[in-house]
Amino acid sequence: MTSPVWHPFTQHGLNEPIPLVERAEGAALYTADGRRVVDAISSWWVTTHGHAHPRIMAAITDQAARMDQIIFAGWTHQPAEDLARGLTAIMPPELTRVFYSDSGSTSVEVALKMALGYWANRGEARHRILVTQHSYHGDTIGAMSVGERGVFNQPYGPLLFDVGTLPFPAAGAEQATLDALEAACREAPAAFIVEPLLLGAGGMLIYPPRVLAEMAAICARHDVLFIADEVMTGWGRTGTLLACEQAGVVPDLLCLSKGLTGGSLPLAVTMAREAIYDAHLSQDRARMFFHSSSYTANPIACAAANANLAIWRDEPVLERIAALAERQAARLSALKGVRNPRQIGTVTAMEIADDQGRYLSDRGPRLLAFFRDRDLLLRPLGNTVYVMPPYCIDDADLDRIYSAIAEACAIQADPN
Repeated sequence: MTSPVWHPFTQHGLNEPIPLVERAEGAALYTADGRRVVDAISSWWVTTHGHAHPRIMAAITDQAARMDQIIFAGWTHQPAEDLARGLTAIMPPELTRVFYSDSGSTSVEVALKMALGYWANRGEARHRILVTQHSYHGDTIGAMSVGERGVFNQPYGPLLFDVGTLPFPAAGAEQATLDALEAACREAPAAFIVEPLLLGAGGMLIYPPRVLAEMAAICARHDVLFIADEVMTGWGRTGTLLACEQAGVVPDLLCLSKGLTGGSLPLAVTMAREAIYDAHLSQDRARMFFHSSSYTANPIACAAANANLAIWRDEPVLERIAALAERQAARLSALKGVRNPRQIGTVTAMEIADDQGRYLSDRGPRLLAFFRDRDLLLRPLGNTVYVMPPYCIDDADLDRIYSAIAEACAIQADPN
C-alpha cells in the first residue's frame, strides 16, 4: 500500500526510497530493515548532543506526566519561566526579553514583526527589510520574503514582499557588501537580517567575523535594527555558543531554534533588547505584540530545552565541539578531488565536480542515493556536500563519512 504521507522537500514522482526509521540513538538512526545509518547532518541541523540524550529524554518524560499544553496568552508555567531565565543568563545580557514560538521560520517571522512594530509604535514609517544574497530564513511567507528568490519560492512570488538585497560578502569582495549596506542604511530601512558567518541552505557559504562586525556597526550608526538568524549557527555549530560571539556582535533581535532543545522537540525563541519590548509596552492594548500560536511555549518542549541548558552548564560541551572541529579538519585536509573545501566549527563543506552550485542539479539526487546506499545520512545541496554531525560522533563514524565522500569524488573524477 502506498503511504499517504507527503514528505517535505521530496519529489514523490521520482519514486526514491524513503527508509523507515524505528529508533535513533547517539549519532545513528536505526531502520526497520536492520540498518545502522550514521546521521552526518544532525537530522537537518537540529541534533546537538546526540539522539535520545538521557538527560533530555528524562526531562521530557517527567514533564509529560505533570502537564501538557496550556494557553500561554496571559498565563504562564514554570518550565517557560525557568527557560527564559536560563536563556537570559547564557545569552548576551543586552537581550533581556524572550518570546516563544515553534520553529526557526516562526522565530524569524516574530523578529520581523517586532522590528516593524518597534518603528510603528515610535511613529516612524520604516518598513523596508535588508537581506543578503543566497540567504535562507525559512519557508513561511515572511521568512521566504527575506530569503533568496529562486526555485524554493518562485510559485509563491505574488505573496512575497519586496526587500533590499545586498551581495554576499565573498572572499575578496567583502567591501562591496559593506558599501552596499552603508548606502542602503542611508535610506532608513527598518532592519537588516543576516545568517551570521555561515549561510546554510544557500550553499554552506562562509564569511569572516570582521565582516559581520562591520555590518553590525553600520546598522548601529544608522539606527537600523540588526537581526541575527542563529537558528542553524547557534548552539555551538560554528565553534562558539553563538556565531555572533566571534565578531563581538550583540544583535537587536536574535532567532534561536533547532538545537534549543538539543534537537528533541520543536521550539523556538526570539530574544529582544529592552527597547524593542518597551516600544510595545503601553496602556493601549492596540500597541501589544500581536503574535501567537496554539502551542506557544509548550511545557514539554520547554522542559527539554531546560535539560539542554543544564547540559551546557554542567558538561564540557565547548571542549567537545573544539575536539570535533579538530577531528573534522584533519579528515577534510586529507580529502582529494574536492573543490573549495571549507570549515567553520563543526561544519565542513565542499563541492564535488562543477555544477555551478545548482540546487536542482541531477548530481544532488545521485549523491544522496550514493550515501544512502552506504548507510549515511548526507543530504547534498546540489553538488555541495556538507558534514554537520552531532557532537557525540566517534572517529569510526567520521571515518565512514569521509571515506564515502572520497569514494564519491573518485567516481565523479572517473565515472567509468
